[in-house]
Amino acid sequence: MPVGTRVERDSMGELEVPADAYYGASTMRAQLNFPISDLRLPRAFIRALGLIKQQAALVNRDLGLLDPSLADAIARAAQDVVAGDLDSQFVVDVFQTGSGTSTNMNANEVIGNRAIELLGGTRGARDPVHPNDHVNLGQSSNDVIPSAIHVAAAMVITDELVPALGALERSLRAKSEELWDVIKTGRTHLQDATPIRLGQEFLGYAGQAERARQRCGEAGGALQELPLGGTAVGTGVGTDPAFASRVIARLAELTGISFRETDNHFSAQSTLDGTVAASAALKSVAIALHKIASDIRLLGCGPRAGIAEIAIPAVQPGSSIMPGKVNPVICESVTMVTAQVIGNDATVAFSGATGSLLELNVMMPVAAYAVLQSASLLAASARNLAVQCVDGITATDNGPALVERGLMLSTALAPRIGYDAAAAIAKEAYASGRTVREVARERSGLSENELDALLDPEAMTRPGRGVAGGG
Repeated sequence: MPVGTRVERDSMGELEVPADAYYGASTMRAQLNFPISDLRLPRAFIRALGLIKQQAALVNRDLGLLDPSLADAIARAAQDVVAGDLDSQFVVDVFQTGSGTSTNMNANEVIGNRAIELLGGTRGARDPVHPNDHVNLGQSSNDVIPSAIHVAAAMVITDELVPALGALERSLRAKSEELWDVIKTGRTHLQDATPIRLGQEFLGYAGQAERARQRCGEAGGALQELPLGGTAVGTGVGTDPAFASRVIARLAELTGISFRETDNHFSAQSTLDGTVAASAALKSVAIALHKIASDIRLLGCGPRAGIAEIAIPAVQPGSSIMPGKVNPVICESVTMVTAQVIGNDATVAFSGATGSLLELNVMMPVAAYAVLQSASLLAASARNLAVQCVDGITATDNGPALVERGLMLSTALAPRIGYDAAAAIAKEAYASGRTVREVARERSGLSENELDALLDPEAMTRPGRGVAGGG
């Protein structure tokens, strides 16, 4: 036997593993079978898997199915997994067996060997703690892995994404109040429209962030139903009838998330429907962030040859060849995140549609990777957009300076002189280079006081003005 290895065994026979590894033969076999990528299931998933294994051991102890000393050692070992102390031992590629069995066994072996060590035994002995008989007691990869996906995604959304969107919403609302008095020309179809407050634009962005946060609640709701307890095909063979509900109750108490056992294990276990629904909600969050970031960089384009109605914080040099150039790099990073999230959603949807065959979905690991990456990326980018960009935005004089020259001020004339007459005034103003006010003074028959009242940009930003509609 080469130096630095030990012999471990699984149901297929013996295999050499690194001497210092906590994982065993099944994990090593998966490493050899799947040399596909450098992608591994993320920390959030490993934490969730550790939580499930930990609470399963304690419930099995309470049910009299597992020796208390073994159960307590397994729970302590699982806590090391939860805390991240054993992350380096989770070595199986994302692109592996579609049920995630290799990762489930990776966890069973790591926790089992660590528990043996805690009990004073020899790593790799499979005694007194066995990875299947004890760590995996009452479980199957087929119900543990989809449960871990739901637990992990729900925790990331609740603990990371929702607070990040809340921070972004607060930043946008504060900026809305700060910029409320700035009146500028609105734009529809990227063409001049009626006046709007710069603060009203930012109020719209704050509303998007608020609703994105609410949609995260919808995503979390889809993830709270857990298939744990179905074991191999949904029938619950090999587990105590009270096992799943007790484990899930413990998970709910630990996380503060209202997890519950599914009332239809055959549905929950054979599909990724909950994960697909959660991913779709995350995609809607991504699209909202894309709109916000894209608008901000458009409003800030310039500084002299573009709109430049706002100044975006300069956080780094923008060019290796053009001195003094500053780019909207924070906004660009957000748009790239949204591209990744939309791609991840396609992966999850495809996994749900094509991987759900008879009693099991067999594309769970890649769906887990995709949905968890989406949630984490959105959380980080939303918070970064708030801190690095929104908080430092200031208004320029460009927006207010163009209001009086806006052709769509003619909209306010339409209720008094009719649409066609107002349109004629706007067209003449554009052709002659004059303002709507100047042309209307000659052609509308309205007095100066009437024109002042009708063409007041500030008044046009208030609801209830009663002007003619249209896009």
